[in-house]
Amino acid sequence: MKKDHYVLPKLSQIPPDVIAISDYERLAKDYMPHGIYEYIAGGAGDDITLNRNRTAFDAIGMNKRVLRKFTKGTTEVVLGEDRFRWPMLIAPLAYQSLLHPAGELATVEAANAVNMGMLTSTLSTYPLEQIGTAQHTGKWFQLYMQPDPEHTLDLIRRAEKAGYTAIVVTVDAPVSGLRNRQQRAGFLLPPSVVAANLVNYPTSKTQSLSPGQSVLLNGLMADAPDWDDIQWLRKNTNLPVWIKGISHPQDAILAVESGCAGIVVSNHGGRTLDGLAPSIDLLPPVRSAVGEAFPILLDSGIRRGTDIFKAIALGANGVLIGRPVLNGLAVAGALGVAHSLTLLQQELELAMALTGCETISDITLDCIY
Repeated sequence: MKKDHYVLPKLSQIPPDVIAISDYERLAKDYMPHGIYEYIAGGAGDDITLNRNRTAFDAIGMNKRVLRKFTKGTTEVVLGEDRFRWPMLIAPLAYQSLLHPAGELATVEAANAVNMGMLTSTLSTYPLEQIGTAQHTGKWFQLYMQPDPEHTLDLIRRAEKAGYTAIVVTVDAPVSGLRNRQQRAGFLLPPSVVAANLVNYPTSKTQSLSPGQSVLLNGLMADAPDWDDIQWLRKNTNLPVWIKGISHPQDAILAVESGCAGIVVSNHGGRTLDGLAPSIDLLPPVRSAVGEAFPILLDSGIRRGTDIFKAIALGANGVLIGRPVLNGLAVAGALGVAHSLTLLQQELELAMALTGCETISDITLDCIY
């Protein structure tokens, strides 16, 4: 990638004034061109959902308990068939070479360093095989189903062969949201930044439309996956299948009925439908719909370890971390990502200690108000 598309961090040093995730967010715009910054930081439309993701977390208070015994403290969680040291994973983040030449390889280096799982994106700029080889634990693959089922099947087989242990299908972005900020900034992917996993798949033919038909409603959406495709996917892999992008309780129930291993409650970081409720507000009704045993992850808006604590108290088994990873990558490469994740880990442990929660299972609804 040409150097005018990124600012290589000097010696990958963490700036001395970085002590919280918000500091990386503040500095990130100085480490990337304006267009890339707007692509990363912006949401859909007027950023209503993007901003509400944060204010919703801030509106939740915490209850403090004292004089509790701590003899077996742990942050471990079990998600499906995998055990994780922390109730958080790195979210599937596309085109990471926009921010650093090592892209996803720098991020996976950080994940290994802090013992955290990571979801590799279909739209990664390094092949899923190369990322999988570098990743030590918690290897999940995020899937965008392709218009040609054979291409989707090939991605699944490649993920299986590379040792990934779960497939996470993103379903809430069958078309891109109206991202006005990146439009105003004139952002376009540089020619050198490509989805490495898709380069060998020829472009599928688009269906012809009758006069008066909508390109979006009759064209693009006609190729979008539906619940039948989820059933087809489950029949074609022995890996557990998660659904990412659930925001409605009825869809959560359909995911359970379809035999999915778990779901991710998400509004896509506010990047698809502006006006959608904050993910943390969507979580309780979804949890109520599927019962206590069904695994749920949450993303969108996590910026503090206390946010992770609040999500777990409201019914999540864990969370996905998105923009904090990208900002850390832009500012200080793998070291910045590892530092960002470590800050969240430390803040979560501190929240647990000061609320009297020895284990993740101790974080319940009565821990917040």
